[in-house]
Amino acid sequence: MGHSRRNTDALVDRLEEYDRAVEVGIGRRTDLARALADRGVSVTATDVHPRPVPDGVRFVEDDIVTPRLEVYEGCDALYALNLPPELHRPVLAVARRVDADFLFTTLGGDQPAVPVRRETIATDGVGETLYVATTRGGRP
Repeated sequence: MGHSRRNTDALVDRLEEYDRAVEVGIGRRTDLARALADRGVSVTATDVHPRPVPDGVRFVEDDIVTPRLEVYEGCDALYALNLPPELHRPVLAVARRVDADFLFTTLGGDQPAVPVRRETIATDGVGETLYVATTRGGRP
């Protein structure tokens, strides 16, 4: 099993505690959304471009910088993979508006642009950092 697959499994283990989640900027990598849906999480995927998504995952074309809040209302978590720093604040703002947690990974050496708690998501000693910006009644 490759590094990416192991980390996807670890991310699924961490995110499956949420009943309803929105993946911001799904792009072409749909493995996490699919795995969460397979575990019973209601997943909506968003992107600024139309994207095919797996069965069981709802897709909505939306721009998190100018969001349609109804897309995110009722979710427990917004999550994103390889989220660029310029989108950290817009996603956090939406998460706060809809009372949801915000969890994300970054690409390469990018650091979070918002207050976070760091969690290491690892399998077999190989891991990456999951940044958690808890917005529901708690500190990051």
